Amino acid sequence: MDVNAFTVAVAALITALACGLGAVPFLFGPNALRGQLGVADAAAAGAMLAATAVLLGEGWGYGSLPLAAGVMLGVAFIAVTERVLAAHDEMDFGALRGADARTAITIIAVMTVHSVAEGVGVGVSFGGGSELGIFITAAIAIHNIPEGFAISLVLVPRGESVGRAAWWSIFSSLPQPLLAVPAFLFVDEFRGFLPVGLGFAGGAMAWLVAAELIPSARRVASAQTVAAALAVSFAAMLALQMLLSRAT
Repeated sequence: MDVNAFTVAVAALITALACGLGAVPFLFGPNALRGQLGVADAAAAGAMLAATAVLLGEGWGYGSLPLAAGVMLGVAFIAVTERVLAAHDEMDFGALRGADARTAITIIAVMTVHSVAEGVGVGVSFGGGSELGIFITAAIAIHNIPEGFAISLVLVPRGESVGRAAWWSIFSSLPQPLLAVPAFLFVDEFRGFLPVGLGFAGGAMAWLVAAELIPSARRVASAQTVAAALAVSFAAMLALQMLLSRAT
């Protein structure tokens, strides 16, 4: 297959659209978790920790020092973001208000920044040929589905519609088509960014889980319930990631 900027852009757009599929399960029961916000937050935390483990595992192969630097930058990013958002008591985000709106904005911000590394990964992979590019694109597209599900787990139980949850999931992945083409055209320059970007995403998600989702879950659910939901979600998402990686 002839690889050019257009084909790379289309491939990266597919990965972004795949993220919206994570909201599909809520079409069959959008109200199922609305009365179980603590369980939903804990399940989202488990899904994000599984994604963090995958990201850090991928980044380790590129170098531990750039990965560690990225993790620290990711933690700092979330700390600053939370401090800025905390200064605004009355926030609106679609159907969400106040603390729910701040939580949603923080999570979407983290997932959007996380998509930067994936967009670079798509572009760099096509620089190695069409077969490698197709493989990486398929892997990222499939892995984006659980990430969209994690976003929907936060939005839908708080009162956001399934359609808007799907849209915000796709929105969080838009850096992928935006950055894949520059990364493909300037592959050598972008290749060195990958370990830092993967570490940044992993650190941001891990800190978000510890600072936002787990405390939020504990406010409305027991420690045992939170731990059980987190563990089941983590194991299920990690197993799914591993199965999908083998399939692709």
